[in-house]
Amino acid sequence: LGGTQWTKARRKAAEKVRDVAAELLEIHARRASRTGRAFQLDEQQYGAFCQGFPFEETPDQEAAIAAVLKDMTTEITMDRLTCGDVGCGKTEVALRAAFVAINDGHQAAVLVPTTLLAQQHFQTFSDRFADWPVRVELMSRFRSRKEQDGVVAGLENGQVDIVIGTHKLLSPDIRFKRLGLVVVDEEHRFGVRHKEQLKTLRAEVDMLTLTA
Repeated sequence: LGGTQWTKARRKAAEKVRDVAAELLEIHARRASRTGRAFQLDEQQYGAFCQGFPFEETPDQEAAIAAVLKDMTTEITMDRLTCGDVGCGKTEVALRAAFVAINDGHQAAVLVPTTLLAQQHFQTFSDRFADWPVRVELMSRFRSRKEQDGVVAGLENGQVDIVIGTHKLLSPDIRFKRLGLVVVDEEHRFGVRHKEQLKTLRAEVDMLTLTA
């Protein structure tokens, strides 16, 4: 400590902090300066989807869902953080947000840090949307190259409504036709490079982050 190397390390860290702060300010300025997408909520269909939830909503869960829906149906670009312990119902908040986006003609992406979590979410989303004309796909190493290529094509031409995946969703070859919502689960577990790519999305789409 106090040596030349320490001084250089501190200077580089300070410069990086300033760079990140400036980038965040730019992103939030861009979000604030544009009119966001106001999703249309079909109360009847949304109510029917909610009936598929096999549990009773907790007061905190209901409050989180109401806050997310309010953001999505007003002309702001949503950037909402939903916190809660494992098993408290954060996924249901994401499911209902995804339904609203898809029912209004947009796509939703669910970004997770591990292939195991991607598989779990894929199963949950597939089960909840099983009775709806919604195509849910998985993008991870659990899928073959051919299957992944099919998902990429489906996202670009709009045939895939919901995609759940790991950092592969941030690849340059992934292009969405009408992306409206991005759900990020456990954002703190993504690396610096991936977070930098996430920042480019924040100014363009509604974002819902889930964390414990």
